Amino acid sequence: MEFGAFDVVVVGAGPNGLSAGIALAQAGRRVLVLEAAPTIGGGSRTAELTLPGFRHDVCSAIHPAAAASPFFRTLPLAAHGLDLIQPPVALAHPFDDGAAAALTRPVSETAVTLGEDAVAYERLMGPLLRDADQLIPQLMGPLRPPRHPVALARFGLSALRSAEGLAEARFKGEQAKGLFAGMAAHGFLPLDRPTTAAFGLVLGLFGHHVGWPIPRGGSQAIVDALAAHLVLLGGEIRTDAPVRSMAGLEAARAVVFDLTPRQILAIAGDELPARYRRTLGRYRYGPGVFKVDWALDGPVPWTAKACSRAGTIHVGGTFDEIAVGEAEVWAGRHPERPFVLLAQQSLFDPTRAPAGKHTLWGYCHVPNGSTVDMTDAIEAQVERFAPGFRDLILERATMNTEDVECHNENHVGGDINGGVQDLRQLFTRPAPRLDPYSTPNPRLFVCSSSTPPGGGVHGMGGFFAARSVLRRQG
Repeated sequence: MEFGAFDVVVVGAGPNGLSAGIALAQAGRRVLVLEAAPTIGGGSRTAELTLPGFRHDVCSAIHPAAAASPFFRTLPLAAHGLDLIQPPVALAHPFDDGAAAALTRPVSETAVTLGEDAVAYERLMGPLLRDADQLIPQLMGPLRPPRHPVALARFGLSALRSAEGLAEARFKGEQAKGLFAGMAAHGFLPLDRPTTAAFGLVLGLFGHHVGWPIPRGGSQAIVDALAAHLVLLGGEIRTDAPVRSMAGLEAARAVVFDLTPRQILAIAGDELPARYRRTLGRYRYGPGVFKVDWALDGPVPWTAKACSRAGTIHVGGTFDEIAVGEAEVWAGRHPERPFVLLAQQSLFDPTRAPAGKHTLWGYCHVPNGSTVDMTDAIEAQVERFAPGFRDLILERATMNTEDVECHNENHVGGDINGGVQDLRQLFTRPAPRLDPYSTPNPRLFVCSSSTPPGGGVHGMGGFFAARSVLRRQG
């Protein structure tokens, strides 16, 4: 394939690749996006995985980062059909006594569900919410001098701690601790590690500031809107177009990879210096996921009423239970009671299932490369808080880490975050450079979730990679 008619070729049509294409097209560059799969989307695809008429999100499902994204907020995505639905409860976290913590937009309303920790929660999250417009652009990008140092310092005092340390210092009861543990566990790290508190704080902040919305019709709607806007700007997208080498790409002034280090090395290793290749070769991938999608005969019969009003459910019980499970995964083992993340989109989006029927989306963390079937363990956890759940199952579709990677090569070993997001690799991904989106080769750039700010559907890696291209090439 020859691509001399284009200034920039973007390899990969996930949210970051499409965002890079849009930002470059806005600057007048002729852009071509190549996607290996038959459909665009990367981690934002929607398909009938179980039965006809049941539309399931293949990877990402709930999108607080998309709603918060400083770049997405500049784009007319609603004009291209994107409709973000806000459930009345963003997140519910049930407990064995029948109660549930509930994250809603007002901090005070969330605090009411936390009993004795209501005041402590408001003191923690209230100041962050007041600083949200200053904090979020800083947090959703590379490490750089802060524009609002006081707000960032206030956030950092708590964010640099472990989730365990912050929860013990701030909260007394199990509701607040459990709610925070579930949000912090999105980082795929043991909860006693430094900076794991940051994941809980950021997701909580997103919930209060922009909610945890559901795209009407499926996560595919986000990338479809991005693609429509890119084409409107003059960009071109080609699917079924895998790139296995740099052959044919020589004529493009720049190549931007929406890929993780392993794929970049396979395609362009010969065009990168040995030191940089060694750095990419040492890049660390994190735990994977075991995913289940269900077609249901009715809504999940939750014991806690708040769960029936929530788009997202965290199933794991107390902080200690979640912490033990996440530590087990990090140690290469499979917990008997895994922490399970669920999304019940069809409660709020009738396009997801036939009338009277419902979908349920869920996964748990497992060791990277695991082939263990976690279906029974996941369903036992759901049944624990929703007796009778199994009786509603019409069909299920499962994906182990090999299936997840087969669907999207960027999800190495089932890692959907593009690599470990610990203190050592959060801002230095994929390599320690002042400009992490550039490479030593002035034509080659990286925009995937293996760049800051990491995993999630937000397009910020693509936006900053585009800025890097424009800065280096004028």
